[in-house]
Amino acid sequence: MMERAQLLNRSAVGHATFRLSPRLVGHNYRKAGHRKGVTCEQESQDMKVHSSKLDVVTIPETQRLERDGGHTASSSGMDYPGAVTVPDFTPFRNGKGPRTWPKKAEIYIVRTDGMSCSRETVRASGCLSFAHPSTQQQLLVWRERPRCVLVLKKLGDEQWESYLRVLRYLGKEEGMRVIVEPHEYLKLSEQTDLDFVDTYNHDEAGRLHQHVDFVVCLGGDGTILHASSLFQRAIPPVVSFSAGSLGFLTNLSLKNVESDLRAVIYGCEDLDQCSLGEEMRGVHITLRMRLECRIVRQRQSDNTPQELYEVLNEVVVDRGANPYLAKIECWERDTLITKVQADGVMLATPTGSTAYSVAAGGSMVHPNVPAILFTPICPHSLSFRPVVLPDYAELELRIPGDARCPAWVCFDGKQRQELQRGDSVRVRMSTNPVPTISKTAQTRDWFASLERCFGWNDRAEQKPLGYINRSDGAF
Repeated sequence: MMERAQLLNRSAVGHATFRLSPRLVGHNYRKAGHRKGVTCEQESQDMKVHSSKLDVVTIPETQRLERDGGHTASSSGMDYPGAVTVPDFTPFRNGKGPRTWPKKAEIYIVRTDGMSCSRETVRASGCLSFAHPSTQQQLLVWRERPRCVLVLKKLGDEQWESYLRVLRYLGKEEGMRVIVEPHEYLKLSEQTDLDFVDTYNHDEAGRLHQHVDFVVCLGGDGTILHASSLFQRAIPPVVSFSAGSLGFLTNLSLKNVESDLRAVIYGCEDLDQCSLGEEMRGVHITLRMRLECRIVRQRQSDNTPQELYEVLNEVVVDRGANPYLAKIECWERDTLITKVQADGVMLATPTGSTAYSVAAGGSMVHPNVPAILFTPICPHSLSFRPVVLPDYAELELRIPGDARCPAWVCFDGKQRQELQRGDSVRVRMSTNPVPTISKTAQTRDWFASLERCFGWNDRAEQKPLGYINRSDGAF
């Protein structure tokens, strides 16, 4: 804690003043509008957070982004400029030939509190990582015009026409390379005007974050969870359009999909207190924390690769179909916090606080609050209440050897598997957040979702007292 406090205090002094000079591509990108540029303060030291371990890296003032291996930082993920040729692929539109990926657009992630601004770390591999906990708003600004977009939709053909509408707009009107999932790619082979559509194979799935500039989701919250699962490490910004039954995380409507996508590509937000140079605009984003979860088996050696999952909502350990209560030891590093005797226990992110956690009695937490929610599920104790832990906590849910039965674990409701006695799940904050593009600002969007989806604090308004105008003041 002392180390963290010293580091945060250190960020308040020694700033370097700089002006961003974007490399804009094409006439279309300049229609974002002309703004008078002002300077913005850059923190002279980059802070890296991995749970509670903080390292300070000194960055020269002349260096605008972090350099990786001596190469100019960009989000393309390559050690040399230009496109990347991927062998063993035959697109349907050309009949044969290798796939050539476009160079990924460079971006800034800007924190702003309305008075000052600083940037998140964007590595040369295209990986977003936390500079420090998300206590301020963020603004996404493209340094270059985005060129490549991944479009995901919910299962089924209910949104097929909207899907084609989005593909044609991005490919024909904006001239972008559009990537779709392999099973959708086969269906699109019947369309003759989609020569700009491409897909990926199994070997390329792990490198999508190096080429995709942003992700478009057509569906409900489940589509965003699916996007999170596709990118188990770094994930590009996600813009989502509501086409599901709830849509707590999806504040955009398909009715205005073209104008909303145009705002994402060219920017729609001007902050007078923190402008980023001439002809540059941005969009508000929320960096949604994920949890890094590792399954440790009792009999595996230290050198055995551990099963790793990144979850956006929650990780749940429960009793499954067993007739007995689950017995789970909860550790924070080397300290035993408590022993759970309940149907189960969950560790949720602030984003997941409005999902399973709130249904189990947990609090609703704003997604920018740096925290891990510890929520019991039907505990056999009147005093076992949900708690909120700091984001740097490193937790372990262990099945003790004297437990009556094994337990089960699932990650965002998927990859469900059994935990034998002695097995455990280790959980900590991931350094790879999910950046979701907001409709307006984070807090305004969040409260709008509470009201729209949950009817939060919806009741008949209390009427005022009816005063009678009398000379003695009585009523």
